[in-house]
Amino acid sequence: MGRFRRITVKSEVPEKLKKLEEFSYNLWWSWKPQAQKLFSHLDKELWYKVKHNPLRMLKEISQNKLNEKSNDVEYIKLFDKVMKEYNEYVSDKNVWFKRKYPKQKDFLVAYFCTEFGVHETVPVYSGGLGILAGDHIKTTSDLGIPLVGVGLLYKQGYFIQKFNCDGQQESIYPSYDFDELPISLVKDNENNPLKVSVDLHSRKAFAQIWNLKVGISNIYLLDSDIEENLPEDRILTSQLYGGDNEMRLTQEYFLGIAGVRALRKMNISPTVWHMNEGHSAFLGLERIRELVEGGKSFEIAKEAVASSAVFTTHTPVPAGHDAFNEGLMRKYFTEFHAKLGVNWDVFFDLGRDPIDNKFSMTILAFNLSKSYNGVSKLHGEVSRKIWQDFWKDIPVNEIPITHVTNGIHTETWIAKEFRELYEKHLGKKWTETINSDKMWKKVEDIPAKEMWESHIHRKKRLIDIAKKNIEKRNRANGIPEHITNKIKEKMNPNALIIGFARRFATYKRATLIFRDIERIKKILNNSDRPVILFFAGKAHPADKPGQEFIRQIYHLSMQEEFLGKINILENYNITLARYLVSGVDVWLNNPRRPREASGTSGEKACVNGVINFSVLDGWWDEGYNTKNGWIIGEDKDYENYDIQDGDDASSLYFTLENSIIPEYYDQKNGDRFSNKWVNRMKESIITNSPQFSTNRMLKDYVNNIYIPTFEYNNKMNSDSDDKYSQLVEWKNKIKANWNNIRIREIESINISNNELELSGKIEVFLNELDPKDVKVETILVQEGYEDEPISITELEMVDKVSNNDFVYAGKIEIPKGGVYKYAVRVRPYNELLLSKFENRYIKWMAFPEM
Repeated sequence: MGRFRRITVKSEVPEKLKKLEEFSYNLWWSWKPQAQKLFSHLDKELWYKVKHNPLRMLKEISQNKLNEKSNDVEYIKLFDKVMKEYNEYVSDKNVWFKRKYPKQKDFLVAYFCTEFGVHETVPVYSGGLGILAGDHIKTTSDLGIPLVGVGLLYKQGYFIQKFNCDGQQESIYPSYDFDELPISLVKDNENNPLKVSVDLHSRKAFAQIWNLKVGISNIYLLDSDIEENLPEDRILTSQLYGGDNEMRLTQEYFLGIAGVRALRKMNISPTVWHMNEGHSAFLGLERIRELVEGGKSFEIAKEAVASSAVFTTHTPVPAGHDAFNEGLMRKYFTEFHAKLGVNWDVFFDLGRDPIDNKFSMTILAFNLSKSYNGVSKLHGEVSRKIWQDFWKDIPVNEIPITHVTNGIHTETWIAKEFRELYEKHLGKKWTETINSDKMWKKVEDIPAKEMWESHIHRKKRLIDIAKKNIEKRNRANGIPEHITNKIKEKMNPNALIIGFARRFATYKRATLIFRDIERIKKILNNSDRPVILFFAGKAHPADKPGQEFIRQIYHLSMQEEFLGKINILENYNITLARYLVSGVDVWLNNPRRPREASGTSGEKACVNGVINFSVLDGWWDEGYNTKNGWIIGEDKDYENYDIQDGDDASSLYFTLENSIIPEYYDQKNGDRFSNKWVNRMKESIITNSPQFSTNRMLKDYVNNIYIPTFEYNNKMNSDSDDKYSQLVEWKNKIKANWNNIRIREIESINISNNELELSGKIEVFLNELDPKDVKVETILVQEGYEDEPISITELEMVDKVSNNDFVYAGKIEIPKGGVYKYAVRVRPYNELLLSKFENRYIKWMAFPEM
């Protein structure tokens, strides 16, 4: 028998404040400072203790404090003001999407992602992909874009990071109590949890569905930790990016297949399906299964599914794309593939990578969608090069992978001091025109001293947080107190502070700044111009080289000469990120170009007046203008990594020593700051804040990807004609005849002449194709620039030699004198194609060797 019996005491929220309970379940409050005050003003100390979790706040707060606030006139005024703002927000009929597309009544996007970083209270994110997804959802709410998110609810989330006394990363997996998270179970009509099931290797696995409310948008999260499941299935949603390759496959099976079934069970009918990275690509297979079981053929079902699907790739490295061996795929898809009405080879070919014969989730996503994009201009270019074998023989610049450059949800990442600064100088409603260049231009008029005071306050806040972080770590590791005190003493907010915080993948080169240790020692130990470095970031538990980078930096930070000058902080997460992106002076980013797809931490820094010092990669390749920051290295590719690292490190040191440090310490006329520096801060804010916001990003997605996909799908479903059947039949005809097409030149263009307009005639044997099935084109390029066509000219059919032979003619205009090359090609054409190389066919005329 036990001596104690457990009892639970919960305060009762007074009637006047009753709406707080429901309000706490909508994360709209997380990007609205006045709304956050509703909770912090109840009990500031408790608000920090519960890590900004309103559910825990209301659970643990004393009844006396609740009663006191319900009778506090000022608090009730704040409460009424916030509730009014919230109600106006959720009922706003004049949002951007409704103004822009008033007639799109059935439009709805389903946005699938393996992680969502909306707020620290719901820890189902690891890094950039999840943070971007969270910002994506918040902005769909702000702009009124009809969209639902679909993901997984991880019982243990991503790991909590600790450093031991040797600097080794330790991964701690807590088990979260879902009753303390701002999520709610989706129930059926009888008030029972709504559940879906999937067949996993001859057994059924079930999932319940949780709803995370984000303004007027919803994210639905699948949870397999329920009694109906076997133990091995209950842990399917236990850890984000945990386990082995088989665990990864089963999680992605759950995300894609159970995710579609969850939407169907809730009677949600998306018209556009967005796969945010390849993890969710199995959703296309489930949608095909639905149509096949409804009577469609596999080919027609595949065409219909692809016509309403969008795929965003975030990975600029070939090895970074998920792929599974055939044996593992057979284990989980032997029964499923039979439901698609095709044999195994046809099924496996949907994702087959011809290089290693694995099932690639990226190739599957390409095959089951018709709209593809990277996440920055440079990443779009890199992706086209990576996947050029998939679009074999098609010019790299015409491969239909476009780009939408990532942005940030500005209201989430703006520091309190800078929000107040902008409200004062840009207007109370500045957040309503976040991507307006004109509005941000007003930053020029903010007094330098005022901006610097806001910035120095953020630096002090970061240093306070850093001291607590290091003090807690050192105490746990038994580090002598005098060492901790020395570290804290060296943290001077007036020093130049450089921050590096991101995932510790080796290509991000966290240790590059230490390549010449004597040189960085000299920089950091200059007492007249002190410089402090802050590092933070997690390495995946399986990434030993990344963990070694952490250990190396930790060891450097504990050397006597570097105490307080090199600092590495534990457990990088949303909370810590807010302090870092607003509390340093310089945001350091030195990935091995061109491996950074986009990166958004530097964008968060910009809006807080922090200046970027970065390799020209990802978003910075578009953002840098020579006056708004600094660059590391050159705009070029390297074959040898050691040479690249040496060149980039030399560039980094040179710019630090000759530009950044002198400019920061150019403090004249008794000022405690540099006017030159503040001018660069302003330039960074003005030029980057409007362009690199999710406000602009979502408008790009809607205007250039979502709506065109929606309208194309509507076109394919319109009228009584079965356009999918027509397109499938036509594609099969193209496939059957393509290899027999022959092209020859019957009227050659002179290879040396003084004319600026050239004529030529081409004979094309089309086998059983009709001239209306193809386009015959010439491409003109300048020698040495073959990837950059000057012109693509369509030739006209001028004669019919026989039933299968046709003559085409046309003229090529030459812009000016020089050495040029031209080529002749035939490509399929059908007005039902969404993009001209959708079916990846092209035929080039072969010229005789000169």
